[in-house]
Amino acid sequence: MAGAKETPRQRMIGMMYLVLTALLALQVSNQILQKFVLLNDGMERTSKNFVLKNESMVGSVEYTISQQGNNPKDLPKVSASKKIRAASKEVVDYVEGLKQELIKTSNAKNEKGNYVNSALKNTEITGNLFANQGKGEELKKKLNDFPKTVEGILKGIGISTLTFKPIALDADKIDLFANDIEAKSKSFVTLNFVKSPVGAAIAILSQFQNEILNIENESLTTIANSIGSFYFKADITEAKISAISNVVAAGTKFEGTMFIASSSSTASPTMTLDGRSIPVDPKGFGKIEFVATPASSYDDAGVAKKILKGQIVTNVGGEDKVLPIEYEYFVAQPVIKITSKVVSQLYSGCANDLNIDVPALGNSYAPEFTVTNGDRIKGEKAGQVTVVPNGSGKVTIGVSSGGNKIGDETFDVKPVPMPTVVLQTSNGADLDLSQGHNVNTLSGVKVIAKADPNFAETMKRDSNFSIGAGKIQLVRNDVARGDAVPISSGFKGVLGSATKGDIIVIQIDQIARTNFRGEKISMNYKGVITVRVK
Repeated sequence: MAGAKETPRQRMIGMMYLVLTALLALQVSNQILQKFVLLNDGMERTSKNFVLKNESMVGSVEYTISQQGNNPKDLPKVSASKKIRAASKEVVDYVEGLKQELIKTSNAKNEKGNYVNSALKNTEITGNLFANQGKGEELKKKLNDFPKTVEGILKGIGISTLTFKPIALDADKIDLFANDIEAKSKSFVTLNFVKSPVGAAIAILSQFQNEILNIENESLTTIANSIGSFYFKADITEAKISAISNVVAAGTKFEGTMFIASSSSTASPTMTLDGRSIPVDPKGFGKIEFVATPASSYDDAGVAKKILKGQIVTNVGGEDKVLPIEYEYFVAQPVIKITSKVVSQLYSGCANDLNIDVPALGNSYAPEFTVTNGDRIKGEKAGQVTVVPNGSGKVTIGVSSGGNKIGDETFDVKPVPMPTVVLQTSNGADLDLSQGHNVNTLSGVKVIAKADPNFAETMKRDSNFSIGAGKIQLVRNDVARGDAVPISSGFKGVLGSATKGDIIVIQIDQIARTNFRGEKISMNYKGVITVRVK
């Protein structure tokens, strides 16, 4: 978060907004609410780890300076570290107070301390507390004052290179909404709290606490690194993992830090995780980043537990010591969102255009599709695919991203609906068969196959019908007169001898449909239309 460059944590914030927006766009089900709870639990655990780490770092700064003889140039850094810790605690406690007020006002927890789904769904209480009662603007000020306070403390001890962006941003200041006409005009309060369920607001507040603690951690780390010839005497060493979140959607990146709790700049540890080597920065922190693979199965809440196993090798007391580590995290099952004009069923042998998205993956979405009982045609944009079912039954579409399987979606296959055969005059109007027509009117009449209106609307490229085979016969007094002529010849072939009271019989034997590939497909059709000559 330091400086103008976007950090992995900032990108995670944008991803969280995307996840929350996608979930809020859906009907708020109990399972979705449970995902909010899981996200919040993960962030609260991260906050607790941050607090322990930051408190330890303040003590480490004081201890190191004392071990180096309380150098007058370094002594003010002890006070600065404590001031930053106190400022961070004040704002974190304030945000925690808002969370507890929101939980109490909405009755989000029962007597046993468990979350109540019906209360978590409430959107009115959140807007009332943060918008109507002004808590949102108050929160914004406290969040954005904190980075300025920290920068002032750092400048007081000669550190001016570390700067921070505001925490509470309006939508137009967030890259995620730069091109979103509807969202970018929203204020910080409206974006985060107005019409937001209580469960989402709790998770958002926990994320702000993470941000505060992260700024504190960056500041304390910078102070520690500024101490001359840093010396750290470790009597207890532990391997730790600090993740941005221990809940990650399948197909998205897991990001975190792997470190020794007593690590110093003089240490040169080597780290491995699940058999893979982890890059270690000069400060002794390992960078963890990998794409979370989908689980073989998920629980009722749509999550699956996984465990990271690794080790850190570092020199302790002149000897290499192996520190094993395990870390529990959860993979959330991403929601597959499919949009199409055909909705729940696909038409057999037709070009069914679909747009398949996985909102949780955001910009990392790199879709690949498989189709059973049909063919697929890749679209121009990511997520666009045309599915052509073979025959009847069902079609299953497999969705993957970056080589990782996300899930399957199954559709019923329905046949192409038969068109309606009508007679049309030269001006394109349907001929009224309830009354007779003179020869002049009938001379320009054509036999037309009209597609089912819904099919024509949703499958324009496959709804081109024509009369394939049939004949026209003149009948007088129930006796055929002359030879029948093909429909393709039109009515003129039988009208030359037609008189008042005659009947023109049109027999349709076959209809042809031109599909999206330009192929003509014959459809058996038996129908008769009669027209009276007046």
